[in-house]
Amino acid sequence: MNRRTFLTSAASVSGAALLPKALAQSGQQVTHVDTKTDGALLQSSVVKADSLSPEGAAPGAKAYVHFNGPTTQLAALASGFVTLEPGAQPHPPHQHPEEEIMIVGEGTGEFFINGAATQVKVGDMVFAESNVLHGVRNTGKTRMIFYFVKMMGKSA
Repeated sequence: MNRRTFLTSAASVSGAALLPKALAQSGQQVTHVDTKTDGALLQSSVVKADSLSPEGAAPGAKAYVHFNGPTTQLAALASGFVTLEPGAQPHPPHQHPEEEIMIVGEGTGEFFINGAATQVKVGDMVFAESNVLHGVRNTGKTRMIFYFVKMMGKSA
């Protein structure tokens, strides 16, 4: 099955089957940051990248989380970066209620939005609306890094 066939068939599956928790429950190795809506409000601060521990089980994909929790204006905010070795992806295309911005900081790859694949390089930015099917894969020969910010309004 090629990527286009997979994405077309995945887009026809119900949204609940594409949620990150469903991916994790499938036994598939994934790297995904679940946005936290509970706990103390995030406070203004600086988080140094070298203080972060890698998260995730997908081969060649590690997430580093700077902030994750509610704020005074948002139900949830999560931000950080993901490293992808050549050929790696953190998880198959998925959807979630948060809106997400991703910025390519190193390397090259391919982002999938609603079944369409787009090649990306350093400086390119992606926006995924709430509940839109999206994903990423490193298609280059070197490590890819992308930064992410996921946001959920209090009315979501």
